[in-house]
Amino acid sequence: MIIRTLQDGPKRFKDISEMIPTMSDKMLVERLKELETAGILSSSCLSGNPVRIEYGLTEMGKALQPVMDEVQQWAESWVK
Repeated sequence: MIIRTLQDGPKRFKDISEMIPTMSDKMLVERLKELETAGILSSSCLSGNPVRIEYGLTEMGKALQPVMDEVQQWAESWVK
């Protein structure tokens, strides 16, 4: 879900959290860290007051789009 959410472009934590309301903030933080460690997404600090962190897909993460599209197509066909 996180990868699918970021396919449209970088987003802030709050935006990702709102798009995946069934995931707790604690779980989202853990998954974002795991995906960043795996090289699938990156985070960048945006200056301002307060400092904001934005998450976006890396090239590796963007390369997952065809796979994600296939999984989505499968789910639409088989998951009720």
